[in-house]
Amino acid sequence: MSEAPVPARARERADALRELLHDHAHRYYVLDAPSLPDAEYDKLFQELQALEEQHPALRTPDSPTQRVGGKVLDGFGKVRHKVPMLSIRTETDIEASGARNFDARVRRELGLAETDPPIGYVAELKFDGLAINLRYEHGTLVQAATRGDGEIGEDVTQNIQTIGQIPLRLSTVRPEPVEGSAPTPVRPELVEGQARGASTGSARTASSPLPPPPVLEVRGEVYMRRDDFERMNELQREKIAKGAKNEKTFVNPRNAAAGAVRQLDQAITRQRPLSFFAYGWGEITPPEEGGPAFETHHDVLQAMKAWGLPVSDRVALAHGAEDLVAYHQAVGRERDGLPFDIDGVVYKVDNLALQKRMGFVTREPRWAVAHKFPAQEQVTTVESIDIYVGRTGKLTPVARLKPVFVGGVTVTNATLHNEDEARRKDVRVGDTVIVRRAGDVIPEVVAVVPDKRLHEAQLFTMPRLCPVCGSEAVREEGEVDYRCTGGLFCGAQRKQAILHFVQRRALDVEGLGEKLVDQMVEAGIVKTLPDLYRLGLVALVALERMGEKSAQNLLAGLEQSKKTTLPRFLYGLGIRHVGETTAKDLARYFGRLDGVMDASPEQLLEVPDVGPIVAESVHTFFQQPHNREVVEQLRACGVHWEEGEPPVRAPKPLAGKTVVLTGTLPTLTRDEAKDMLEAAGAKVAGSVSKKTDYVVAGAEAGSKLEKAQALGVAVLDEEGLQALLKGEL
Repeated sequence: MSEAPVPARARERADALRELLHDHAHRYYVLDAPSLPDAEYDKLFQELQALEEQHPALRTPDSPTQRVGGKVLDGFGKVRHKVPMLSIRTETDIEASGARNFDARVRRELGLAETDPPIGYVAELKFDGLAINLRYEHGTLVQAATRGDGEIGEDVTQNIQTIGQIPLRLSTVRPEPVEGSAPTPVRPELVEGQARGASTGSARTASSPLPPPPVLEVRGEVYMRRDDFERMNELQREKIAKGAKNEKTFVNPRNAAAGAVRQLDQAITRQRPLSFFAYGWGEITPPEEGGPAFETHHDVLQAMKAWGLPVSDRVALAHGAEDLVAYHQAVGRERDGLPFDIDGVVYKVDNLALQKRMGFVTREPRWAVAHKFPAQEQVTTVESIDIYVGRTGKLTPVARLKPVFVGGVTVTNATLHNEDEARRKDVRVGDTVIVRRAGDVIPEVVAVVPDKRLHEAQLFTMPRLCPVCGSEAVREEGEVDYRCTGGLFCGAQRKQAILHFVQRRALDVEGLGEKLVDQMVEAGIVKTLPDLYRLGLVALVALERMGEKSAQNLLAGLEQSKKTTLPRFLYGLGIRHVGETTAKDLARYFGRLDGVMDASPEQLLEVPDVGPIVAESVHTFFQQPHNREVVEQLRACGVHWEEGEPPVRAPKPLAGKTVVLTGTLPTLTRDEAKDMLEAAGAKVAGSVSKKTDYVVAGAEAGSKLEKAQALGVAVLDEEGLQALLKGEL
């Protein structure tokens, strides 16, 4: 049965939708300048989907709907490259002479004398990702393949289609430039043909784009931005902390990008934040067969940009060796600030006729070279594992390393993030490890070299006491980090505690800012909060840039701050999870500070909007002798507020009782039953123990019911629960 003809109006609408969606995708992914709100884009996308469902003949390979798939491959097919993807010679001299050496070789190859004019070059970034060949036929992406061994790669078309920056169809109309869409060049006079005397090639490609050739193979790099990589790894750590199986963090952006491209499940690739830059080409229809004619390498890159392919704005035209040196040094200075990893720069002879004349040696072009930067990953040994306590009390294990030069600096410390991450990587003192440093990211241990492990290497265990102040270190439920509980006493948290205490919404000490707090702490005149109220004029005037008048004003501000309110005081103590609203709730419920300090977790749970995490945090804070001592000293220094009596409350029938819910109840949801129990004063626990008073069991109750029966814990059904709530049991 033949398919019904497609109405002309439907075909025209589908064509218009594809054009609009392609243009928006280019503006969104390549220019970073969206032209449509997300909701409007989704609406148009769904309209195109509906048209293609109604008329399958409208579904084209370059349709935006074809980015959305879900097929799991059995394996990757092999692709023989029409033009081999050759490697580029590496210049190992990372100093300026590396660029001069290349220029000298080029001049020798071309037989140029010292008096001959300088050579024109294209200078590009050497991206640290996965090389890809994109094949376009009549402007439509038909195949994507990895480099492989240079001759044969793997067909990864489906996965590459998920990358928004890669157009499924090349554009024939150059989009208007968007102000501010291009990054700042590393050196303006070396970017986009501005170098002195550099050949700009054909003006036609720069002003009015050529149509794409019948066949065009685009060579480029799939990579992952640093911020995307960090966000992805943070999500992975959260999954691991919650007990997810078969999850892991990724070693570096390059490995993450390469692994995503080679996923057999396209849905997984789509979840990975991949990006792309084009920098070269393979097969291209020659001019005599209808292809465009180019004079320079730079011309081709400009044409690719006009066709909608992302080309780095840090491509530069250089004129002779000294411009190459300047480019290498400029990029080296900017390297850490780039949003993606590079491991060097690439120099190419710009003139295509000269490229052809120079040719190749073995499998490398004579007309190009990669000039490397210092490696961002190195191997060293772990000399110790110490604990760093941050300004907020977070405990972070830090590997102390045998000094190693990584990414242009000497690294002696690397973060292990948290206990779970340290154990997952199984980092031990004495281990040989791979250390990574990239951009502003703190150096980290990414992997252990197991073959070099010493026999006496010991497992890492997070200490249960803060190494700075000796207070208890706790890990809250659902958290991955341990935190010091001695917030008002701990030296590591001193500045943060003081700044929080004196801020406007807390004790409101006028004139006491971050720089002055830094000076006080560094001078040793303020070690704890009460020391603020023991300051004298002489000590303050001795501080840098502190005159007598300013010191008197500060002392007056401190004296004025002594009269406050209980909510402000509670908030100023910096108790974890206690914001202004919670501080007001606590003050309103208990009336007096002593009531808050002496409350049990169960009593704290009775405060409106206070849940188990906040209750445990408040209770733990005031159980620390150091914190109670600071509070008493502040009172002794004259900090005061009006206190009231807590309102009289009827006793709750289940106060002090622990109940566990399991199975499905006939009429109540689990949350409804939990709310009712907590309102009656009970603590609802997640597991059964000897301290459990009741287990409420519904249909399909499992191991919790069995454990309750084994321990002799009272078991109730929903009817029994209702009786318990009414006080009838």
